[in-house]
Amino acid sequence: MKTIDADIVIIGSGITAALMAARLAETTKRSITVIEAGKPTTPLADRTKARARFLAYGESPWKQDHLDDQNAYGTTWGFSPSMTVGGLAMHWGGVSPRYSPEDFRLKSLYGVGDDWPFTYDELDPFYQEAEERMGVAGEQGPVALDPRGKPYPLPPLPVNYNLKQLQQFAAAAGIAAWSTPSAKNSIPRDGRAQCQRCDTCYPVCPTGAKYSPDFTWNALEQASKITLVTQTLVRRLVSDPKTGAIIQATGNRTDADGEAVTINAKTFVLAAGFTWSPHLLLLSRDAAHPQGLANRSGLVGKYLAGHRNVNAYLTLPMELYPGINAQHSLVSKQFMRVPRSGRYLRHDLRLWESSVGREPRLRDDTGAPLFGNAMLSDWRTRARGATARVRAYYDVIPDKESTLTLDSKRTNRFGDPMPTLAFRDDPVSAALKPWQEEQIATLFRTMAKAGKGQLLKMENSVNDLGQEHPTGGCRMGDDPTTSVVDRWGRAHDHENLWIAGAPTQPSASCCNGTLTFAANGLRTASAIAKG
Repeated sequence: MKTIDADIVIIGSGITAALMAARLAETTKRSITVIEAGKPTTPLADRTKARARFLAYGESPWKQDHLDDQNAYGTTWGFSPSMTVGGLAMHWGGVSPRYSPEDFRLKSLYGVGDDWPFTYDELDPFYQEAEERMGVAGEQGPVALDPRGKPYPLPPLPVNYNLKQLQQFAAAAGIAAWSTPSAKNSIPRDGRAQCQRCDTCYPVCPTGAKYSPDFTWNALEQASKITLVTQTLVRRLVSDPKTGAIIQATGNRTDADGEAVTINAKTFVLAAGFTWSPHLLLLSRDAAHPQGLANRSGLVGKYLAGHRNVNAYLTLPMELYPGINAQHSLVSKQFMRVPRSGRYLRHDLRLWESSVGREPRLRDDTGAPLFGNAMLSDWRTRARGATARVRAYYDVIPDKESTLTLDSKRTNRFGDPMPTLAFRDDPVSAALKPWQEEQIATLFRTMAKAGKGQLLKMENSVNDLGQEHPTGGCRMGDDPTTSVVDRWGRAHDHENLWIAGAPTQPSASCCNGTLTFAANGLRTASAIAKG
């Protein structure tokens, strides 16, 4: 049996864990060990080749980035069973908006959902820190829509010709839109290249311009600031039956021999995301905690949250050039900061140039094959004009019975039941959904009309499977009977157990959540350092 000893143990190595480890290494002298179930994946030096194979063959750029028998089931849209050093953010798109101040006061402002136990202003410095540690390029929108305490650390990614035309189109519809904030170097920084618009941000940036957590882990390891233990699956947390303190974690190596591992620490941090953090707590049930650890409230695995989207394509009477940096976009927060009205709807808005309806093709309208110059001529004709993609993530209020549970019929190699996810809207959101989606569709039609264009087609969130940018399962709050952790992420039931990032959030807003997960983790790290 292998034994590991440390002052602070962080379980998980995704983006939240990486930024927390960096902060803790700077603010405490305690030893830090990070436990990851998977292996490192494709290093930066190999990503140009990996991108080439992705483009040529559709091959995944990310080698050995999961464990075959460690999977989540149920409605898992928006979730990937990625177990690798760096986690899901090894292949994220880098989009990094903040939530809106309203997200933290939904109950107070709109009478739906729950308020967070702290405000946007309290999270602002940790947002800033996350942006600086990752290197987020952005421009502040109108202050009334996009408040922030300090400027972005990097200038915005350029708004190219296509996006400038779409910016004018949005303005004609009365919508202010600006360059989407992204964790991509708009100028060289931290020894990493400037973004060269390779347009494969998702799934792989070949140059290192886009931030991924391996950059942080490499720097921390090279400076001997942390110990990173890979291929080690934590399967149980063990609590002292008298004090409730977590005294150790146990698990196994995930290599061929499966050696048993015991981990001793003074402080335990769960930073394994919205699926694996509550999953581990439920697995760790014992005689004193028959429902799992940190679960006096019965809410571990409850209140999973996310959002859905409505997506549309508009044809517009302008000339755009398809396929030029199509992964960068414009964003508007105009519909995230709305006054209270009779019915609740908040959503973001993104705009992209799109090649939909203008792609090259191998057969003409009669089905006859196209070759050589004929194919190129047909493509030039089809490429004329413009197609814009518009998309709105809209806020979904989570229900208590939006849950993660253990499924004894599906187990890993060690016999542990795997998680099953079942997303469910709060009754208010369920009742509002048809009206909300029609309101968004009406907005898109109005935008098309304002631009003298037409609505080409509309669709919603991939058949409504689950929810996107999911959170929850270990919600925070001041009342131990209605939450799992306090406002800093400390478990109400276990003084030396902290849960960080996405699982602690009471809601998931209506925009990409990664930056907020990381900012919450940094806030938790600040409290751990003080303790």
